Amino acid sequence: MAAVQRGFQVYNQVCSNCHSMDHLAYRHLGEEGGPFALYMVRNHETGEMEPHVGRPEHGGTFVEVTDNPYIRAIASSHMITDIDPTSGQPTDRPGRISDHFRRPFPNEIAARASNGGAAPPDLSVINSARHGGARYVRSLLMGFTGESEGTLHYNPYFPGGRLAMAPPLADGAVPYADPETPQTVEQYATDVATFLQWSADPHMETRKRMGLVVLAFLIVLAGLLYLSYKQVWRGESH
Repeated sequence: MAAVQRGFQVYNQVCSNCHSMDHLAYRHLGEEGGPFALYMVRNHETGEMEPHVGRPEHGGTFVEVTDNPYIRAIASSHMITDIDPTSGQPTDRPGRISDHFRRPFPNEIAARASNGGAAPPDLSVINSARHGGARYVRSLLMGFTGESEGTLHYNPYFPGGRLAMAPPLADGAVPYADPETPQTVEQYATDVATFLQWSADPHMETRKRMGLVVLAFLIVLAGLLYLSYKQVWRGESH
């Protein structure tokens, strides 16, 4: 989950300048299984409840997204274009946790005009939409050769070997809070690919936990049904 948090930072500071994520809302970041989900955990030394970002190893009480200050801060740091209820004119306002991720361009025509005629794809489910998933995205981000032809840049991992996107990452471009984490193109590509894998299915962790509970229930139920069968038909030859 630490890689997902760092990957969101890379997307937020680099990728979001061109790529949208229309299927993801800021609240998803703070829901259970999200990278910035908040839990209250008891400090065994002081006995006080302390906030903890991310699922703790043991215990902890989940804090609802509406009460998560980290998600509110992330959302409000983006300006969302909305319609003023008084004048009816477009206006910018700070984001809310219910807002979907801010779009870098108002429409596809503007996106193409700003990127040499090629509209940057939405990244919400890019890992699911591309063969190879996260490995493909990571390889693509690391695969630029440095050669170009006009507005096209050579990359052997892209179909056709050339794409309009310039190399988006550079060593040291995104400062990480953890000094031990390398600030290299390889690390940035790994982290943002991990974030995009999470964003393609933000409820995967919750769904899998629920699946384990359901399987355990079915196993117990099967055992009870077998014992009932043996009790009902005890002494009968069949």
